[in-house]
Amino acid sequence: MKKSYLYIPLLPFLFVAVAQAHGPVRQKVEEQITINAPAKKVWGIIKEYGDMSWLPAVKNTTGQGGNSVGATRVLTLQDGGTITEELKKYDEGKMSFAYKITEMSTAKTISHAGAEAKVPVLPADNYAASMDLEAKGDTTVVIWKAGFYRAYTNNNPPPEMNEEAANTAVKAIFKAGLENLKTLAEK
Repeated sequence: MKKSYLYIPLLPFLFVAVAQAHGPVRQKVEEQITINAPAKKVWGIIKEYGDMSWLPAVKNTTGQGGNSVGATRVLTLQDGGTITEELKKYDEGKMSFAYKITEMSTAKTISHAGAEAKVPVLPADNYAASMDLEAKGDTTVVIWKAGFYRAYTNNNPPPEMNEEAANTAVKAIFKAGLENLKTLAEK
């Protein structure tokens, strides 16, 4: 019995060590914008899953499967990188869809923790997102949401693949995309 009392002072240290040795935490980004155009017009710009011409970061898109669940699209980015996405849900009536990134090209390779690490074109992993339109009379609210992990799934990520890098990149894409969608729809 006396030996077990010796371990009690060690419990706070063990708790702190375990609490600090965690991997990535799921991140969430949500951006929305109000567009001064009817929802039908806004939906007309984004409804074709294989067309991402409204997103400034995308140079071109090739798609297979149309708007059917399981359809894929490959986004070629302005810098030449690629992202492959799969359509998970599509609802024409509700003007919404959801998709998941299934593959990404490497932007660069870095040395980290004694090994080479490939930095993907979007520093996120296990990324899933949705876009939803809400008609508000003659205006439309577009809501773009994503959940993801940082790209580096081990402990102690390099700055290029930590939570801050992932959040910053996703938010920048969402904001630029929604602003451009607003510009296109309000013409």
